[in-house]
Amino acid sequence: MSEPVVRVRVRYYEVDMQGIVFNSHYYAWMDLSHTEWIRERLGPLTELYRRGVDVMVAESSCRFRASARFDEEIDIAVDLESLTTTSMTTLHSFSRGETVLAEGRIRHVCVDRESWTKTPWPDDVREAFSAPA
Repeated sequence: MSEPVVRVRVRYYEVDMQGIVFNSHYYAWMDLSHTEWIRERLGPLTELYRRGVDVMVAESSCRFRASARFDEEIDIAVDLESLTTTSMTTLHSFSRGETVLAEGRIRHVCVDRESWTKTPWPDDVREAFSAPA
């Protein structure tokens, strides 16, 4: 995995009655870290919009390994697993220190912002996403 893209501090409302982070928050954190991953490579999401494209989630999963609790700092690292003509799959690793808490995977599809149909990545976007961080 790469260096962390985002560090979050677990907020009170993100924990359940058992005192651990409720699973759905990992998906919100994947969205946050994916957005920041794009920002590091291309700029703000508006750079995609300017090119007439956007991303939509096609598939996601998360494997939970250990619990995170209120007020802990969680590092999220993002790596590109694959980049096809019209999609990308990113891996998200959530850790507290050396402890891996969860591992997520999201496949996004590139879509045209007018028709909302699948479309190829613009060449410069493909290059930006493929470049090492």
